[in-house]
Amino acid sequence: MYIENVNSPADVKKLSIGQLEQLADEMRGLLIRKLSNHGGHVGPNLGMVEATIAIHYVFNSPVDKIVFDVSHQSYAHKMLTGRCEAFMKPDAYDRVSGYSEPSESEHDHFVIGHTSTSISLASGLAKARDLHGGHENVIAVIGDGSLSGGEAFEGLNVGAELRTNFIVIVNDNQMSIAENHGGLYQNLQLLRETEGKAECNFFRAMGYDYLYVADGNNVAELIEAMQRIKDIYHPVVLHINTLKGYGYRHAEEQKERFHWSMPFDVESGKDKVDLSHIPDYGDFTARYLIDEMKHRPELVALTAGTPAVFGFTPDRRKEAGSQFIDMGIAEEQAVAMASGIAKGGGKPVFGVYSTFIQRAYDQVSQDLCINGNPALMLVFWGGLGTMNDVTHLGFFDIPLLCNIPNLVYLAPTCIEEYISMMSWAICQTACPVAIRVPSNGIQHRDIAPVADYAQVMNQYEVTRRGSRIAMVALGSFYQLGEEVADRLGELFGIEATLINPRFISGVDGTLLEELKQGHELVITLEDGVLDGGFGEKIARYYGTSDMKVLCKGARKEFVDRFDLKELLLDNRLTVEQIVEDCMEILK
Repeated sequence: MYIENVNSPADVKKLSIGQLEQLADEMRGLLIRKLSNHGGHVGPNLGMVEATIAIHYVFNSPVDKIVFDVSHQSYAHKMLTGRCEAFMKPDAYDRVSGYSEPSESEHDHFVIGHTSTSISLASGLAKARDLHGGHENVIAVIGDGSLSGGEAFEGLNVGAELRTNFIVIVNDNQMSIAENHGGLYQNLQLLRETEGKAECNFFRAMGYDYLYVADGNNVAELIEAMQRIKDIYHPVVLHINTLKGYGYRHAEEQKERFHWSMPFDVESGKDKVDLSHIPDYGDFTARYLIDEMKHRPELVALTAGTPAVFGFTPDRRKEAGSQFIDMGIAEEQAVAMASGIAKGGGKPVFGVYSTFIQRAYDQVSQDLCINGNPALMLVFWGGLGTMNDVTHLGFFDIPLLCNIPNLVYLAPTCIEEYISMMSWAICQTACPVAIRVPSNGIQHRDIAPVADYAQVMNQYEVTRRGSRIAMVALGSFYQLGEEVADRLGELFGIEATLINPRFISGVDGTLLEELKQGHELVITLEDGVLDGGFGEKIARYYGTSDMKVLCKGARKEFVDRFDLKELLLDNRLTVEQIVEDCMEILK
């Protein structure tokens, strides 16, 4: 195998075209074997094998700087830069990140996991090079789906004015996570149909030189094109037409399904563990919204390139028709558009992963909340037990959203509460609402649904009346609160008061005052970082009183590929540790 002898890009340069083609086949085989057993981004990486080989054959990394957008297509790059063992040996699979990671290699320049960033980051490297009088190439690699993000346009806009070596490789596979959306893609289609010869050319209009490669999975053609633009002293776009999932039939035919995958059977393409029978909040949400759409023509579901976040499969998107909008990977547009829809009398519901809502902070604050328009945001996968790559943590949405004026941020503890909150939020017209969808699986509670949360605004629900200790257990940590309360009773005979706060963004002063009678300690439990979060609101309320407050959540830090059990232990978030800390305070 050629790949066994590739320890750096220098080894790639020694191979002939025929050997490079064989190398591509070997790399693709290793990728399929690892991904089928380990999971990860399948389609993006299979489609970029030949382009990555060509990049390292022509350019001189790490002197020449290569920046991958999102970087979930950088597996082949890692294989060619001294990290191939992590793709060859099962016991080494977890030694590398699924994204660009400078701590792993000098060939990676940034930790990158969110989209539309590579052009902006690379433009900074190019400017720094020019300030130092350097001459190396700077290459930004970006997919067509990522071009829908506003930062990609901003990077292109500024990069064109550098008037120096600045290379943008556009990997056009006609897909984002799902299908592409937006007017830009009409021009990309025109450029493909005319093999780059169309007079109407988005990239030329932005001020770039332009070169097109019709077969972006052909090593020889890619090498020839890259040799033409290497060391060029003006901004240039190399537009390559690739096939997402190239070389694996199931990934080619099911591009959305194989954007990212759990471990799968290579022969059938099916997941090795069938989770379809397990109830899921995303699936439930899509079914609920589609049912509501049938008698609410003003209801519209919005996504920023991630329709699966709230269960909108291709069939469901088709069923929803014009009442479903995917604006591409553009969270800013999604929030601002939702505000406009709400202002115009529509009922927008924006489904978004926790890690991506931070990309639209200004729009949530300025375009939505200052204007007070009644849009609904459903925030999925917020919590410590969701995604664990450092770029995709769901730890920070509580501090981010709960401190914006006018926004009501709700935390349901069960499916019954989620339904009632969503139903109210869609109907009400007074304010913007966000719901932190539980991340600990669908739980059930025997409760009477609240019809109008405006009538109980910032009023917490007391689910158990006790003394000495009061536990305010937020959202998906409510069940943890139940366990702690049970253990306190079993071990120490303490019947703790248990509270479901429901409102992340508000404080129930009346109840907190009542707790001063008969309670010595208030514990807050939240599934996220403590700094700026929910618990601090309670601690601040009791600041000058005799009430002791113990805030339980995670430290403010970036953690990468962590083990959840270890993270909980490290933050003293197990039932045993919480009980121990309670009793230490009480004694």
